[in-house]
Amino acid sequence: MPHYTPEMHDQHLTTAHFSHRMGWLRAAVLGANDGIISVVSLLVGVLAAGASKEHVLLVAVAALVAGALSMAAGEYVSVSSQSDTEKADLAIEKKALEDDWETETAELALIYQQRGVSPATAQQVAIELMQHDALGAHARDELGLTETHSAKPLQAALASAASFVAGASVPVGLVAILPMQNLGIIIAASSLVLLAALGALAAKTGGAPMGKGALRMFVWGSLAMGLTTYVGLLFGTAG
Repeated sequence: MPHYTPEMHDQHLTTAHFSHRMGWLRAAVLGANDGIISVVSLLVGVLAAGASKEHVLLVAVAALVAGALSMAAGEYVSVSSQSDTEKADLAIEKKALEDDWETETAELALIYQQRGVSPATAQQVAIELMQHDALGAHARDELGLTETHSAKPLQAALASAASFVAGASVPVGLVAILPMQNLGIIIAASSLVLLAALGALAAKTGGAPMGKGALRMFVWGSLAMGLTTYVGLLFGTAG
């Protein structure tokens, strides 16, 4: 039987699992989804209200710029809050290790016992891990914090903003190059196809069923566009 090395473990984690993608994948999918749905919903609403081509294009560009900045700021602030909480927990744990090493060792051993390890083995593992990296052991096994899943505010902000622009650029581009005739129908239909493809791709990247991901995005996109079209028609009728 071959010896299992740390390098083999790192390769296995990267190629066989998907959890290391959660940070940027969540932000990217959210950004692209919001870029398509929010911009297209606005566009079909103003088109239904009878706006001119210039006004529709203005709304499209404004929605793209404002949405990208909003997504970046929102992601950065929310993930920064998570990061601050993680740092505060680590500071508390570091102080506990400095004040009472033995109790923290026993606490770590108890965690391993609760996972099915025998008391003697759990105690030995806790001692050895504490000697190697006490704070890292408690962060991982007591607090559930790892480098793979730790909050990265800047990464989340950039991923959300970039994906929002990528998603919103499609309807904005269509408004810029297509004539007004049937523009709302074309934008909505193409965006729903794009949303379904995005949902399938995101599901595949995360190791989930592609059909379920595509259907989820398609349904929510259809709902948003349908409601804003109805609102636009109401305002158009009132005008």
